[in-house]
Amino acid sequence: MEFSHVSVLLNECIDGLNIRESGIYLDGTLGGAGHSGEILKHLNSAGVLIGVDQDNNAINASKEKLKKYENVVYVHNNFSQIKNILKELNIEGRDGILLDLGVSSHQLDVPERGFSYMNNAPLDMRMDMATDFSAMDIINGYSKEELLRVIRDYGEEKWASRIAEFIVRERSNKPIETTFELVDIIKAAIPAAARREGPHPAKRTFQAIRIEVNKELEILKNAVNDCISVLKPGGRLCIITFHSLEDRIVKNVYKEMENPCTCPPGFPICVCNKKPDIKIITRKPVVPTMEEIELNPRSRSAKLRIAEKI
Repeated sequence: MEFSHVSVLLNECIDGLNIRESGIYLDGTLGGAGHSGEILKHLNSAGVLIGVDQDNNAINASKEKLKKYENVVYVHNNFSQIKNILKELNIEGRDGILLDLGVSSHQLDVPERGFSYMNNAPLDMRMDMATDFSAMDIINGYSKEELLRVIRDYGEEKWASRIAEFIVRERSNKPIETTFELVDIIKAAIPAAARREGPHPAKRTFQAIRIEVNKELEILKNAVNDCISVLKPGGRLCIITFHSLEDRIVKNVYKEMENPCTCPPGFPICVCNKKPDIKIITRKPVVPTMEEIELNPRSRSAKLRIAEKI
């Protein structure tokens, strides 16, 4: 299947990056190259785009899509390694960084990747197919307490305890190997009345398992700090999140880096001498318009936060 990803908040990201035509920009989640392609339109021959993704399918598809551009560097890695990536490339002076933390449409729509509860497939959910830790390892290997923690904390699922209990009970008979097997277990665990309300009953659990497989929240806080540290003054960081846990981390890191002072509130003057690293551009997150949501329902929960390096 063709690698596709409808770029969320595209114009808002381009405006937020405040692109300089000869600047150096990094797309830490290359995906289908929608954002990257638009960034490149704003660069001249002296400008450089660094495209990073942990999914080799994304890298290969983006090379084809952006083949007319000669000022692109492709890196198969995770954006959490941004400092090492830039050190190896020996590239100085980054003018902007974009992170789109959503799962690509391709990853959701290709059944064998195991991301979607709408398609039957092996339990996988790896964004980087080179790794050997998958959703199957979590579902069949984690203890009941570990499953409860993941589903409750990362999925914010109120039925987490019952779901964990039902998973452990079912796998005692045979390993749980497919997405539909897991969906059936989740449906059995959630009372019928609760299943009739809100989103698909498996949505929160699948989100939680995907986050655990790819260590998405574990890497995020350090990654945001690292991204800001490698920007040059005036450089912008744009981050799109898709659920409250991610957004909270980004929001809090931005706050800490804009106001790092540790002095007690009553102190007349600052004595800790900690200076702001950034200026927050978006006091409230930018969200999709109703028109965008109608065209791309998957954009509904997207939030964009922008910061500028001081």
